[in-house]
Amino acid sequence: MKSATLGEGTSRAEVTNITPFGIWMLVLGVEKFLPFESFPWFHSATVEHIYTVELPSDNHLYWPKLDIDLAVESIDHPERFPLVSKVAQQSAAADARISRR
Repeated sequence: MKSATLGEGTSRAEVTNITPFGIWMLVLGVEKFLPFESFPWFHSATVEHIYTVELPSDNHLYWPKLDIDLAVESIDHPERFPLVSKVAQQSAAADARISRR
């Protein structure tokens, strides 16, 4: 007896793991890593909020409970997206003040 061919997965984007350093995801079957250093909006978010992710289009991730939109390309090529959130800027400034003490 031969097993039937597996069907296509139902989730086009899913969080697979959260570590102290960032978030691992599968997006259209490709593994991606979002380090908290580059994506600070997720650092203090709840697990439930991080796991609730949608893929409205092939290059658009959306976390509705956090109201965060990301281009998939920004994960693959962060150098093309130089804007840094105020959260990241404030964190870097606080780190600099602490290291000068």
